[in-house]
Amino acid sequence: MLRVLFIHQNLPGQFRRLIRYLQTRPDVELVAIGEEAAVARESLGPKIRTIAYAKPEGPGEKTHHYLKHFEGCIRRGQAVTRILVELKKQGWAPDVVVCHPGWGEGLFVKDVFPRARLVVFCEFWWAANGLDVGFDPEYPSSFDDGLRIRIKNSVLMQSLLAADDGVTPTDWQLKAHPPELRHKIRRIHEGIDTAYLTPDPQARLTLPDGRVLSRAQPVVTYVARNLEPYRGFHVFMRSLPRLLAGNPDLQVVVVGGDGVSYGRRPTEGFDSYRAALCAELGDSVDWSRVHFLGKLPYASYRTVLQVSSLHIYLTYPFVLSWSMLEAMAVGVSVLGSDTGPVREVIRDGENGYLTGFFDTAALAGRALELIARRDETAAVGLRGRETVLRDYDFESVGLPAYLELLQPLQRPAHEEDR
Repeated sequence: MLRVLFIHQNLPGQFRRLIRYLQTRPDVELVAIGEEAAVARESLGPKIRTIAYAKPEGPGEKTHHYLKHFEGCIRRGQAVTRILVELKKQGWAPDVVVCHPGWGEGLFVKDVFPRARLVVFCEFWWAANGLDVGFDPEYPSSFDDGLRIRIKNSVLMQSLLAADDGVTPTDWQLKAHPPELRHKIRRIHEGIDTAYLTPDPQARLTLPDGRVLSRAQPVVTYVARNLEPYRGFHVFMRSLPRLLAGNPDLQVVVVGGDGVSYGRRPTEGFDSYRAALCAELGDSVDWSRVHFLGKLPYASYRTVLQVSSLHIYLTYPFVLSWSMLEAMAVGVSVLGSDTGPVREVIRDGENGYLTGFFDTAALAGRALELIARRDETAAVGLRGRETVLRDYDFESVGLPAYLELLQPLQRPAHEEDR
């Protein structure tokens, strides 16, 4: 019996499909640890024991601001460690621990279970220059930000140094890590469910006002977990006046929440970037053709992609979103930002299209051109699906790589936990 422990503050996070698969294996025993809110939000299945911890207190008022993130991570790491100690008292010890260390949960795993293989998910190594920070002149960074970011990386560095293996989804993310640490990190994407995300020419999307969209009319889609600058929401929105004026039949569907996943809060006086940009654009946009659907159930989200004529995906030099690969999986043509994470996947004119991140006029112009050539660009969309099938499919690519990794450490039989 292989014992596997998953740790992620926002369970199941990147481990959803792997956890789902492992529950089909009678030779695997599963335990998962996450924050109370995530554990309460959804059940991971009948064959996994989930254990919740309360969200830890934040840092002290007098904590240096470089250390606030680090202190919060240490508190979270301690909360997880208390659970690990209790599991050990109960006689349960994992063979393998798979953990996202970004919030500190992986800091002390090896102190409790030194014989377990510890695999940490290396999502992103922050940098003061050359990546996301300082990329957008509308949201400049300071010298002080750079110093704070150096300390912010301490959490991942300590976790990775203690780990036996690191995993990161893309080559671009791997190369963002310091050369001294890359030897511990494998490139394994968590995988896209291409059996579920398929083209459907007959798909129909019913909007809240009762209108029905299909592949018969031009539809532009934009998706982000939260509508914010990191995912180019401000650039996308500012392209709408030109985009809508260029095609009177065009409908625009936007999926995503009004929170902030990354970066700073919206302009003072607005509770979301959506509100701020709607106010900025005013009556220059025909809002009757722009449909903000918020966060959707996964099946509804799939339908949005399936009726799309063109999916626009923009991102800072940052973690590549699942949504871009999911759009490609359903065969829709993707117009992506010409930034590093996107260029790793999309080759302009072959399996998708690229445009400059900041040029709203170029974005609108290229989008209108591609919509006008929908019959021609459909083949490019299908080649995009072929790319995902070959390089990012969960069943054939992600799962075999993870199963190879989920092997207990080979240690002498007489060696005991210290």
